[in-house]
Amino acid sequence: MDAAELPDLLHPVPVRRLDVDETRTAVTMAFAGAAGGLFHEALEKATLPSSTWQPEAFANDLFLSRFVAGCLRPSAAGRERTPCLAHLVQLLTHPPRDRAVVDHRRAILAELDASPDRRAALEGVYAALWRLRTLLEDAGGTRDWDPVRRHLDILGRLEEVIEAMVGFETCRSGLAALGCYAERVRASEPYRSMAELLRYDERLATLRLDVSIGADGRIRSFRILSVEENQANAFASPPWRRWLAKVELFARGYKFGDGEVMARLVDAVFSGLEVEVVALIQLFGDLELYLGALAFADRARAAGLAVCLPELVEPDTPRRLEALFNPLLLMSGIQPVPCDLVTSHHAATVLVTGPNSGGKTRLLQSLGLAQVLAQAGLFVCARGGGVALTSGLVVSLIQETKADQAEGRLGVELVRIRALFECLPPGAMVLLDELCSGTNPSEGEEIFELVVGMLQRLRPQAFITTHFLAFAARLERERSIPELEFLQVELGADRRATYQFVPGVATTSLAGHAAQRLGVTGEQLSSLIEQTLQRWRGPPAGE
Repeated sequence: MDAAELPDLLHPVPVRRLDVDETRTAVTMAFAGAAGGLFHEALEKATLPSSTWQPEAFANDLFLSRFVAGCLRPSAAGRERTPCLAHLVQLLTHPPRDRAVVDHRRAILAELDASPDRRAALEGVYAALWRLRTLLEDAGGTRDWDPVRRHLDILGRLEEVIEAMVGFETCRSGLAALGCYAERVRASEPYRSMAELLRYDERLATLRLDVSIGADGRIRSFRILSVEENQANAFASPPWRRWLAKVELFARGYKFGDGEVMARLVDAVFSGLEVEVVALIQLFGDLELYLGALAFADRARAAGLAVCLPELVEPDTPRRLEALFNPLLLMSGIQPVPCDLVTSHHAATVLVTGPNSGGKTRLLQSLGLAQVLAQAGLFVCARGGGVALTSGLVVSLIQETKADQAEGRLGVELVRIRALFECLPPGAMVLLDELCSGTNPSEGEEIFELVVGMLQRLRPQAFITTHFLAFAARLERERSIPELEFLQVELGADRRATYQFVPGVATTSLAGHAAQRLGVTGEQLSSLIEQTLQRWRGPPAGE
């Protein structure tokens, strides 16, 4: 099959992403009854679009696999489905380099979101593909059925998928490719043969009966009035021709029963459509991306949150994201608190300060996931705003202590900084949590200032959190580093974090408030010690 004939929903110019020969062989084996994960295995090996992003630089710190498993769960026939997680993660971690591909995906998603009928029709295609997949992969134990019956059922599901795609050719977006593909397949000789075979199976003949029923409702007798064979079907033959064919085969040394002849017919018909099944497996992965994105939008809206397809802007334009929220919290059953994020432009380095548990790390996660989704052409976790596409994403939020690490905390931090500059392309987004927190303030501030100054040469979109408040205040006052901006966690009247971010540098980390909240004041610790001593002393004598 020529790539231009594929029902590719991810690219404006269709791309063959599956190994046709390998996948076709797997389809043949699945049709023969070899159970297995045909769809998952083929999609996990799919080639990916050209991308400048490196998954190892951000996927783990953003818990991307957990996000996909928890939020991008497509529905089919009213049931939530578990998608091919590895394939969806690969699509998100390898966003396309070509802006036209991003625009193509956004247009499809916009049309689906604006038209419930189109969405329902696409879910119908996905549900039909699920039924085809279930039979092919033998997930329901169908290998115990009559093999010919199973093969005919597979052909029936294949026909159902193609017919479900009819009508999409009138879409304004890339969804039109589905309808064009369906019409091409329906006009092909293999598909017409399949349709004739299925009609033959459904209506081999019409039998007219005269039935006598007793007072108890049971059949007493019946009489066959007439039998009319469906002679209009291409697979129908009169009895004399079927008898003559058997005699001819017997004379040649072959002995075939009627069931064997049907099995050979079914195999011949399916072999002509195997390449279409390969194309449908690729389409299955495409549908999971779009229907997963719509499911994420549904879940957010049900929680009173908004998503959007953001405006794609240039790096020198102001940054504004309205009602940005953290989808990891939503996935965990925690109601996120949205915030508005504003900076003078995208290509700036922003220092974020504020108290512990004030939302700084959650803000970085929200920004990172919003960038991943925007680059993939999907809804972002915000009500509106603009996003500048980047050449890469580097996120460092998790610092785990390992039993075999050779360096202390300072050494680990220096290794982290070195790794940052080794994988950071110009114009990338950088999200760093608690830079240089693993050493004393005087040395940490010197390294911090070096890192921030060097970052400027790469013109990144950088957000860095820090607890070096006096140091951040000095940088804000002196303005010694260009393109450096400052955001702080907003505090309410009760001196508690509102999870909003405003310009400036925090004046306190509210360590006392955190200690009070977590039970680490002098009075609280003294009480714990008294309780411990009491338990060890035991009850007073005489009790």
